[in-house]
This record gives sequence, structure tokens and C-alpha cells, in this order.
Amino acid sequence: MASIRKRGKTWEARISYKTAEGKYKTKTKSGFKTKKEALLFANENEVLAITGELATTKPKLFTTYFKDWYELYKEPTIRDRTKLTYKQAQMNLEKYLPDILLQDMDRQTYQKFLNEFGATHSKATVSKMNSLYHAAVKDAVYDKLIYRDFIQGTKMVYDDSLTRKIDYLNIEETKKLINFILETKNPHFPTKYMILTALLTGMRPGEIAGLTWDNINFAFKTITVEKSWNDATQDFQLLKNESSNRILRVDDFLLDTLKELPKDDPQKRLFVYRQQSVPTSSAVNKLLKESLKELAIDRKGFHFHSCRHTHVAYLLSSGIDIYAISKRLGHNNITITAKVYAYLIDEYKAKTDENIINALGELIPEKKFGQVLGKRAINSGISR
Repeated sequence: MASIRKRGKTWEARISYKTAEGKYKTKTKSGFKTKKEALLFANENEVLAITGELATTKPKLFTTYFKDWYELYKEPTIRDRTKLTYKQAQMNLEKYLPDILLQDMDRQTYQKFLNEFGATHSKATVSKMNSLYHAAVKDAVYDKLIYRDFIQGTKMVYDDSLTRKIDYLNIEETKKLINFILETKNPHFPTKYMILTALLTGMRPGEIAGLTWDNINFAFKTITVEKSWNDATQDFQLLKNESSNRILRVDDFLLDTLKELPKDDPQKRLFVYRQQSVPTSSAVNKLLKESLKELAIDRKGFHFHSCRHTHVAYLLSSGIDIYAISKRLGHNNITITAKVYAYLIDEYKAKTDENIINALGELIPEKKFGQVLGKRAINSGISR
């Protein structure tokens, strides 16, 4: 049985029901702006009570539910770096929504959170956090802890000035860096070889650090990407996802350069110091920064991972198909590639449009289009 009453400026709904075990329980929620909303809540929950689907678990704070959900479903299977993202998401909830029960969350409350959080964060950050929260909420609906997805239909808010564009080297700068690496490289200091590999393959930093000699096929001119290197644990780890496992075609130039590296590491790793330790991303970034400064290339935001972006930029400028680029990068699907590199794709759109116009122009007869059209119009008139 439902009870609807007004409390101050808002409405409260309460239902009484009998569980399958024969116990009588009540469920109450307040804060509805209209009587209609309170009545809708009561009606929906009465139906759930009749079908035995009404959640009877103890109410949880939204932030507590998210933490429990992450630890149960995500933490055992994700990488250390990804764990940090979930922990940051948890800290956001503790800061902005510390006292809100999961059952009391609604679209308005969540939209207010997005408005406040997004005002000081970039589009990428807001989008990532929103996707994590939405996954948790969908599971809460599936488990019948709540009856509605309150994130569905909300709008992302973000500070566009904080949205970083992908930083990459242009063709001239890339050639300068490659020449500098070739002139100054030392096989006993593998950092520059790692940078060269990144520029010519588009591999992720961890994938490069995790290469072993059995991944290099000099006969077929390929590099097999099958594992990664974890800076924190100083050990190999699985790749980001199944699609990251791939075989890359490379040219003789890169393979001949890699042959210079020592092959005496017990674990058969390509990129190791004499002390048999793999250079960290910080070490590569430091040398990369020094190299760019030496070359008078002003790219303050450029780092090791930016070599991957430079690789993509060059392929796009060369007219390589986005699908082929996506496969080379090890992305799950082409949508991810298009989303991550939307800025670069837009940048090269003008050049692509020009190629399209030139290609279509080859279909037009040697005579001017207007003359051909005019002749056709005359012939059309005669036929009438």
C-alpha cells in the first residue's frame, strides 16, 4: 500500500509490502519535487514488490556502492595504471557526493555533479569518469538495487580550455630527430633506440620496453607485439587488451639499427642497460626533452607517448587508410582510433578533400563541365 505526503516543499513516497518470507517491510523516499514523481516511484516499487523484485538490501552511499563494485568486478582483472583511474573516480565521489545514498541518486543530482566537476576538468577527464560511473550504475539497475539509470540522458560539462590537443612532430622535425638519434646513438644506452622504434612503429612505450629478441623476425621483417613492460614492478605483463596483440611490418632500416644492440640479456630483452635494467619512461622522456632542446624544437608537451601520435600523424598525412592505422596501433576498433585522433583527422581533412576533388575531376570529360552540360540540355530539348 502506498502513502504519498508533502513534507515542506517536497513530496515523500512510502510503500508497505510483504516479502516472500512473510515479513512486512516499508520503503521510503523523499525529496520529490512533485506529487506525480512521488506517485510514480510508489507505483513502480509496488509492482516490483508484487513480483518479488524489490531490492531488500541495506541502503548504501553511492560512493560506497561504487567502491564495492570496483573491488568486486574490476580490481582483480585490470592493470595498475587503470586501478589509479578507478581510485581517482572514487575520490571524486567522496569529494562531490559524499552523503548521497545510491537509492536517492537521480538525474538532477548527477547533472549538478557533472556541472560542478566539469567546470574545472577537461573533456577527456569528464568523459572517462562518466563512463566508469555509468558502468557501475547499469550494474546497479541490473541487480535491482535501483530501478532507473539516472545517468542516461545527462549532459557532459567540461572546461574546453583544459582539453589538450595531441602533440606531435611535423615531418621536418621528425626527420631532424631521427638524424640526431642516428648520429648520437650508443648500443649500450638503448634509450634512443626506443625513441626510434616508437617513431617508426607507433607502439606504446610499455610495448617497446617489453620487446624481446624472439619478437623480431628479420627474415619476414616483422615485430610481434605480445607483451608489455611494467615500470613499477620491473617485470613483463599482459597487453592492454586482446587487439593489442599484433604483428607489425617494418623496414630494413629499423631492423638493421636494432641489430646493433647487445644480445646478452638473460631475459632476451632488446632495450637494457649494462646493468640489465630496462629504461623507465621517465628516463626516455628526459633524454627526449634534451634531444628536442638540442635541435631547437619547441614542443614542451612532447613526451615518449607522443612518438606514437607522431607516427599516426605521418601516416595520415601520407594518405594511409584509418582502418589500417587502427590495426597497426592495436585498437579494439576503428571508432577508438577516430575518437582519439579526431583532432589529427580534422587537420588532414582539407588535404583529403582536395584529393577527392582531384579524383572526381578525372571522371569529367576534357571539355569544360558547363559546355558538356549545355550540350546535353540542347539535345534534351531537341528530343522533346
